[in-house]
Amino acid sequence: MSLQSAINQKVFVPREERLLVAVEVRRRRRRTGRRIAFLSAGGGEYKTFICLSVTKKTPPQLVITKVKQFAGSAPFVARSQWGVDQLRQVNGINPYKDSPEFDLVFDNTLDQWVCSSSAEKCIFILVLYQAYKMYSGGPTGAPGSLPGGLGKVGAIRRMSLDAGRIPPRSPGEPQVPPGPKSKTLTARRKSCVPARRTDFINCQPRLTGDACAMNLAIYRCKVFFTRLRKRMAAKGTGTPSKGKPGQRSSRLVGNAFQRVTVSVGERGERLSKAEDQTVELMHKAQQFADTAHKVRNQGSLE
Repeated sequence: MSLQSAINQKVFVPREERLLVAVEVRRRRRRTGRRIAFLSAGGGEYKTFICLSVTKKTPPQLVITKVKQFAGSAPFVARSQWGVDQLRQVNGINPYKDSPEFDLVFDNTLDQWVCSSSAEKCIFILVLYQAYKMYSGGPTGAPGSLPGGLGKVGAIRRMSLDAGRIPPRSPGEPQVPPGPKSKTLTARRKSCVPARRTDFINCQPRLTGDACAMNLAIYRCKVFFTRLRKRMAAKGTGTPSKGKPGQRSSRLVGNAFQRVTVSVGERGERLSKAEDQTVELMHKAQQFADTAHKVRNQGSLE
């Protein structure tokens, strides 16, 4: 059983949630310069995982959970949990190259994390972005428009305000002091306030673009080969050279990963060429149809 499957079975299945992605992270703190210091929380050795899950209830809700795995205790323990409506910002730190650091800004806290590899961070942000678009309307979504320049939420809010407005007095009618505001009206006004959107900043275009399936597959391959390389280097398999165990095996794994990357790139190029040829054929077919239509019109005139 994989690590993500174990976390899903131990933590999220009893809560009636479905795990979408889980990455191992460590907390970081930036100091002067470019040095990054990792913080140890004390209380024994443990691992921290940032998990994204979705509830099975209707409507489904996205949840971000911090899960810890302590040595010599229960396998996985859920510590902190936030709804995606509390997530204000996702900061990818560097939009120009892969980096393992990212920030999550919530309503009342700021978490600065670093993953074990840049590919795992890219997988988490990519899955989070696509899930946010699916279940929350997307970072750039806008409410529906209604006449008068108001969205659907704005129109409902205006109707509720008009319903709670005191009508004007007629001449000669005694003035009645206003009573306390209705709790139902106050709750209705609060419920009509539109939810704030989550901003994805400093993220690479490939993480928030349309080719999400291909990019996700590429990053998963990178994670797989990175873990395989570390495992083989730790075991020290193969013939060591110059006092470095596992160097030959790591080089073989690196060559295999390079071949896979090249094959994926070649496949993308072939798909692009096929798309260009399809567009060209459609253009020629349209020209042929136009020519045939002209010839037919000339024959009917004669």
